[in-house]
Amino acid sequence: NNNNNNNNNKSNKDAKKNSKKQKKPTATQSSAAPNHDQPDICKLEFKVGIITKVWAHPDADRLYCEEIDVGEETGPRLIASGLRPFYTEEQMLGQRLLVVSNLKAKNLVGFKSHGMVLCASEAIDENDKRVEFIEPPSEAPLGEIVTFDGLPPPEPLSGSQVEKKKVFLKCVEGMKTSDDCEATWNGHVFKTSKGVCKSKTIRGGAMS
Repeated sequence: NNNNNNNNNKSNKDAKKNSKKQKKPTATQSSAAPNHDQPDICKLEFKVGIITKVWAHPDADRLYCEEIDVGEETGPRLIASGLRPFYTEEQMLGQRLLVVSNLKAKNLVGFKSHGMVLCASEAIDENDKRVEFIEPPSEAPLGEIVTFDGLPPPEPLSGSQVEKKKVFLKCVEGMKTSDDCEATWNGHVFKTSKGVCKSKTIRGGAMS
């Protein structure tokens, strides 16, 4: 009897082990595979945010360090931006903007930056340029993910996939403001549930 019990126990344990082994690949199969067939801009994630804190980077003349609320439970994101030549700290604080939020975190002169802010720029002369934020409508909720007129809903890739596939670099060429200052990618307007995203005055400006 003892031998039978031992055999039964062993077979039960083996069955449990096998069932555990079988569950793992099933879970992997059910997780959504990245959609590489969508337009490149839909592989990026642009979130509505607001700068809640800003200070000059102690070791980089052009960089600001910012805390930006993009509606995430984990709290504001830490992001560094090369905007000191263009904005004062007072102008930065409270600014509503768009954050490219699915980029791989990068160390910028010792400051870990978790995303980047989206701006439009235009050349003034050979040595100087004007820069403006791409701004969402004032009523757009923090954390809302931007969509694109005439394109399917975005299915953002992971930060490592964006970097590996050079998705942002591929998109930059098609990103510019329209004659109405609207943010566009290959003519598709950046929009929120409360309207389109725009620069204040820059028309036909490169966006990055």
